[in-house]
Amino acid sequence: MNDIKEKAEGLCQSLEKALALLNLENERIELANIKNESTREDFWQDQQKAQLIMQRLSELKKHIETWDELTNEINDLTELIEAADETDQAFINELKANLDNITAKFQKCEFELLFSEKYDSSNVICSISAGSGGTDAQDWAEMLERMYLRFCENHGFQAQILDQTTGEEAGLKSVTLKISGYYAYGYFKSEHGVHRLVRLSPYDADKARHTSFALVEILPEIDNEDLVIDEKDLRIDVYRAGGHGGQSVNTTDSAVRITHTPTGITATSQNERSQLQNKESAFRVLKSKLVKLADEKKISQISELKGKPISAEWGSQIRSYVLHPYTMVKDVRTNFETSDAQSVLDGKIDDFIEAYLRHNTLSK
Repeated sequence: MNDIKEKAEGLCQSLEKALALLNLENERIELANIKNESTREDFWQDQQKAQLIMQRLSELKKHIETWDELTNEINDLTELIEAADETDQAFINELKANLDNITAKFQKCEFELLFSEKYDSSNVICSISAGSGGTDAQDWAEMLERMYLRFCENHGFQAQILDQTTGEEAGLKSVTLKISGYYAYGYFKSEHGVHRLVRLSPYDADKARHTSFALVEILPEIDNEDLVIDEKDLRIDVYRAGGHGGQSVNTTDSAVRITHTPTGITATSQNERSQLQNKESAFRVLKSKLVKLADEKKISQISELKGKPISAEWGSQIRSYVLHPYTMVKDVRTNFETSDAQSVLDGKIDDFIEAYLRHNTLSK
């Protein structure tokens, strides 16, 4: 019983620290403000903006309820432990089981405390591009897309294909996904960089071992009202969409590419129903890229003063996936590895994400 009391006290202390870091009161205020805003008569005039606001409302509500329920469960269990009859062994065993369950639940929720950077709660723009390796690299890009889509399914994230270019023989030359959900960027930022695959090529008649590369670019979706983009700096091209889509795909010029001429940054969208929707979608991606670029320039200036370059070069992989002559997936930044490569390719990348986040936290 003393051991149970000690563990319960430790759990209460951990909960107190977590709640202090979370600052749920600010979220309650934001939730109340959003609820008030949603009652305005003109709220749904801009449906796209309204949907984003309602998504945020749903996320906040779920987040607050999760921590409130957990707090109540821990407090109720603590009261039961304090009032327990220490001679009732069956009840003590039940308390221990409940304490173990709630501790596991708390540890799962506590994981999000690692999401402490500026854009961690944002949605994600995920771009995958095939690198060197020909058809194998294009197939590898599609395998990575499948891995991330499976991860989204497992975690309740919504994934939408904004743009994709298929390979001539197989796979994808490139694909851009929008991934929506609470702390989506916090989860996915660990995937930014070059991913390397080593396997026996299914596209080689000799079944020789091939090494393929794909670049994954992870960008937070940023809605920065302070960023003003001069329309004169934009070149907008429309073209006929290709690949999967609605009825109008391949029949009308609905796909849109927007280029910011001063920087050369581009954003494309082809999977919405209309040219206007594709234009709005591409513009949001472009705006996110420009805001992130502005932030990175500030970081680069600080980095130059310290003499520590921060840009990652193409070819320096962050993670290697080896399927032959043995199976292993290893992250070169954290040295975390597993021999269960198939599970990783099926979307079970949670351990790699956690290792990256904890590595980042400890290195600060």
